Amino acid sequence: MPNRYLIANWKMNLPPEGIGAFLGAVNADGIVVAPPFPYLREVAAGAPKSVAVAAQNCADQPAGAFTGEVSARMIRDCGARFVILGHSERRNIYGESDAVVAKKTALAIESGLTPIVCIGENLNERERGHAMAVCSGQIAALGMPQLANAGEVIVAYEPVWAIGTGRNATSAMVAEMARAVRDALMRYWPAELAQRAPVLYGGSVTPENAGDLVAHGGIDGFLVGGASLDSKKFLALAESMNLLSSSQNDVMI
Repeated sequence: MPNRYLIANWKMNLPPEGIGAFLGAVNADGIVVAPPFPYLREVAAGAPKSVAVAAQNCADQPAGAFTGEVSARMIRDCGARFVILGHSERRNIYGESDAVVAKKTALAIESGLTPIVCIGENLNERERGHAMAVCSGQIAALGMPQLANAGEVIVAYEPVWAIGTGRNATSAMVAEMARAVRDALMRYWPAELAQRAPVLYGGSVTPENAGDLVAHGGIDGFLVGGASLDSKKFLALAESMNLLSSSQNDVMI
């Protein structure tokens, strides 16, 4: 059975309420916080035991003369357990290919990190009926020998046309893509790893649409952008996933 996760991708932002206040509010199993690089160690040191830490990216090289890059091993040394790879902003703005994402994924596994690999189609690909083929190809590109040594690889389905646009995929659309993703995982990845790979959804996730996606989207959690900067909104997402204890629910009420 796949684990469930709620991942906060702060991108190049910090929560207005402050790092300490945010971390103190979101103490629940399954929550992962991904701050900008300079704050990794601070977040890792200050997070409750139940909250894990992720980096938002890593280099496609293990070490060397690569000015401005941060290796997977350095990320692990800072206390992170996860790393987000292949986010659409990395693919579209910085030109990262499937091959680059695969190389980073291999290095993350070798360094003891759990990769959170993002996949997803753009609007043109969806309108042409290619969404499943695009996502299947992105999964196939990750079919590398290092997968045999991975304890877990998380897949985050993020339709590019729904990220930060306010446009939402319906729960039926998400469920259809989640089934296609799991079929592709079984075709291209080791069977045991594929069976326990969590499939998350990201793309303008809000407290208003989360409940329907949890109930009908066939997913194991969320990768959240904008809504992850406000602990109250983020806790509402955690509540939709039943990640909160009864005492936390009482506080929210």
